[in-house]
Amino acid sequence: MSPILGWSLVAALAVISWQAYGWRGVALAASAVVFWLIMQFNRTVRVMQDAALQPLGHVPSAVMFHAGLRPGLTMLKIVKGTKSLGRKAEGSDDDWIWSDEGGVAVRLHFEHGRLVRWELDRPAADGPIPVEPPP
Repeated sequence: MSPILGWSLVAALAVISWQAYGWRGVALAASAVVFWLIMQFNRTVRVMQDAALQPLGHVPSAVMFHAGLRPGLTMLKIVKGTKSLGRKAEGSDDDWIWSDEGGVAVRLHFEHGRLVRWELDRPAADGPIPVEPPP
């Protein structure tokens, strides 16, 4: 969800609560927003705790990981699916790499926090296989 849309909904909730119940309604709306933010924080912490137990940038099968990717995924969703933090690629702040024991690696590129492209790199002479998102 867009932050602008989310905070617009919060403001609308506060205005509607104010009109319906006065300060008590605003207090209830604020409590609901704080509760939602705490739930999001708790979810993120659980994902990071699971990822901390795994080796950095490791997935059981890079090919299966590659097959499950789609444009628009957030880093949090990818870390939740792999249960591992990616290794940062040298020379770029937006490229991350996951690999398996066979040497197959998947390089992901993010823009504005969303996955835009990725490539599968096999250790054979074939080289990287670029993948463009569907139009």
